[in-house]
Amino acid sequence: MSSKYANIIVNPAAGAGKTGRLWPRIMSIFKGHGLRFEHTITEAPGHAIELAKIAAKKGYDMVISVGGDGTIHEVVNGLYASGNISDNLLGIVSTGTGSDYIRTTGISRNFEDACRCFLQPRQRTVDLGIVEYAKNGGRAERLFVNFAGMGFDAEIVRRTTQQFKKLGAFPSYLMGLLTTLLSYRNHKISLVVDGKVEERRVCTVIMNNGKYGGGGMFTAPQADLADGLLDVMIIGDVSKPDLLRSLPRIYKGTHLTHPKVAAKKAKEIEVKSLGERLYLQADGELLGEVPARFRILPAALNIII
Repeated sequence: MSSKYANIIVNPAAGAGKTGRLWPRIMSIFKGHGLRFEHTITEAPGHAIELAKIAAKKGYDMVISVGGDGTIHEVVNGLYASGNISDNLLGIVSTGTGSDYIRTTGISRNFEDACRCFLQPRQRTVDLGIVEYAKNGGRAERLFVNFAGMGFDAEIVRRTTQQFKKLGAFPSYLMGLLTTLLSYRNHKISLVVDGKVEERRVCTVIMNNGKYGGGGMFTAPQADLADGLLDVMIIGDVSKPDLLRSLPRIYKGTHLTHPKVAAKKAKEIEVKSLGERLYLQADGELLGEVPARFRILPAALNIII
């Protein structure tokens, strides 16, 4: 019988509604394993942040996210906002669309296997990213667990979430990708990587904490969740035909040899647009716009693996 006491935050909308259908089975597995828990159901985007903040302050042994990458993103932001994230253990049962973050952590994509982790929890301490950005004429700040980016990848997120989300995982991303390909133009930016400034035209810049993004793309093969650094991937001024030809390489992790792709490790990155507005995403959630400043928070989160 487990003596651990958990607060489980369930996002029934994750995975195009799949999480809501799976939750009764997941709950019965937890009960069968003897896990003592209370659970709350999210009712709208952003709700998991508030629920996690409350859970963190109540002192549970662990807070468990049941949902997708967006749910993990919100729960971690709630734990951080509570002021005592280091005192909390985060558990993850991934039932969402992309499941990108757990590909790096090694947590099973099979929810039954993932549920077993909480019986004898093994702990791993990992880094988090933090981004300060423009929103509604002011400044805002958000943590990210996996990756954040602007330009082409943020535009895909914007179109996927605003226009195609109800189609389900892969179809929505594909439609977002295709419509972005048709209309997107590369942007001129000012980029500061650990104090080194350059101006260049880019397709996208992505700050990676984990190795995967975009539903299985092997974006940052060298990324390490505990090295105190972000892996910055810069896709330069590529043409659309070249980008389309190169996309399969990102799924294999062989894109870094492309002459217009650069990879750097850094603790702090700043991006400004030298032209049109440039959207920003973190963990697949559309946040706001650049100018933005990204930095690493080393050894900031304790996760159960």
